[in-house]
Amino acid sequence: MGMSDQNLKILVIGSGGREHTIAKECAKSPRVDQVVVTPGNGGISKEFTTFSVPVEDNDGLVALAQNEKIDLVVVGPEVPLCNGVVDALNAVGILAYGPDAAGARLEGSKAYTKDFLAKYSVPTAAYGNCSEVEPALQYLEQCDLPVVVKASGLAAGKGVLICDTMEDARDAVEDMLSGESFGESGKEVVIEEFLDGEEASLHLICSGESYVAMPMSQDHKKVGDGDTGLNTGGMGAYAPTSVVTPEMLAQYEKDIVRPTLAGLKSEGVDFRGTLYIGLMLTVNGPKVLEFNVRFGDPETQVILPLLADDLVELLLQSARGEPMPESVAFKEESAMVVVLASNGYPGSYPKGEVITEPTEPIDGSVLIHAGTKAENGEVVTAGGRVLGAVGMGPTLADAKEKAYQLAEAVKFESKYYRSDIGHREFSRT
Repeated sequence: MGMSDQNLKILVIGSGGREHTIAKECAKSPRVDQVVVTPGNGGISKEFTTFSVPVEDNDGLVALAQNEKIDLVVVGPEVPLCNGVVDALNAVGILAYGPDAAGARLEGSKAYTKDFLAKYSVPTAAYGNCSEVEPALQYLEQCDLPVVVKASGLAAGKGVLICDTMEDARDAVEDMLSGESFGESGKEVVIEEFLDGEEASLHLICSGESYVAMPMSQDHKKVGDGDTGLNTGGMGAYAPTSVVTPEMLAQYEKDIVRPTLAGLKSEGVDFRGTLYIGLMLTVNGPKVLEFNVRFGDPETQVILPLLADDLVELLLQSARGEPMPESVAFKEESAMVVVLASNGYPGSYPKGEVITEPTEPIDGSVLIHAGTKAENGEVVTAGGRVLGAVGMGPTLADAKEKAYQLAEAVKFESKYYRSDIGHREFSRT
C-alpha cells in the first residue's frame, strides 16, 4: 500500500444489500475517512451520504466521482460494469474496483463465456449457442431431457429455464429468439445439458492471474422451503460450506481458476475485480455453470463479514493491478443471511409498507437493506427482496439462531422468508 492511502474517500455504486454490505465493510477500514453511495436505498441513506446518480449513467458517475474527489470507486452491480464504467473512470484517472468492459463480457454474454470455457478446456456443461430458431430447434433434437435454455445477455438472474419436455424447450427457444421474453438479452440463446448436483459459489478477488479466494458459500435460489417454487435472486446464503473441503478447493483452483485467468490473459484481458464462479458439483467433478464479474447478492452479506483483513487494501491492490497477497485471514466463524422478502415475490408484491426495526440490537446480527427507500422520515419497502437478516457466530447453528432472531424481530406487513436456510449443511452434520 502507498503511504498516501490514508483518509480515503470511497464511492460505492449500487442500491442493494450487496452495496450496503460493501459500504459497511469499507467504512471499517482504518484507511477510510468517508464512504458515499449512489443511488443507495432507504437503509443506506440513514448511514451514509447518498447521491441520486443512477447506475446506468456513466457520464453522471464519472462527474460525481470527480466532483466528490473520490479516491476509489467500488462498482457493485453488473450493469455498469458491462457498460464500461470502469473504463470511463480510469480514462479520467479515477481508480475503480471491477473489471473493464472486456472483462465484464464474462457475465454480459453467456454465449461468449461458453465458447471461452470450451476454448480453454474448463469443465462446463455440453452446450450449443444459437441466434436463429431453426438451428436451435435442430440442436434441441439431440439433447437429453431435462434441458436448460438460457438468454445469453443480462436478465437479472431470471433468464434461465429448465425444460422437462421437448415442447417446453421449443417454446422457450422460440420466445427468446423472437425477442418476446427477454428483448435484446434473449436474441442469442445457450442450450445446455442439465447438470445434477449441489451448487456452490466461489468468489475471487483478482488482479490479472493473481487472486485471493474467499470462503465458499451456498445460496438458496428457490422461493420456498425445501428448495421449492420459483427461482429468485436468492433467498438466503451461508458461509463457509463444508460441501467443499480444502482439497476440493485446491482442485478447483488448478482445474478452473488458473486456466480461466490464464485464458483471459491470452485473450488480452487484464481481469481485475471480482470473479464469481458458479459451480455445480456433479458426480463427474465440478462444472462451471456461470461466471459473474461482481460479488453475488446475497452471498456478499456472508462472505465479506468473515474477512479478518482490511477489505479496502484488497480492493485497492486489485484496482491498481498489483499482485494480490499470498494469503488473507478469515475469522473462525460462520455467517448466515436470511432474506426478508415481500410476499408474492418473485411475482407481483406490495410496496410502500413501513418497516420497523427492533429497538434493542441483537448481538451478533446486522440488518442489511436491499429493496427499501426513505419516505417521510420512515423507511418503507420498495422491492421484492427487502432486507437481509445476517447472523454470525462460532458455528453455523449460532449464526442461524442470530439471523432468525433478527428476521422475527423486524416488522413489515407482507414480510416473508424461508425458514430453512442452511438446511443442506445441517443435514450433512
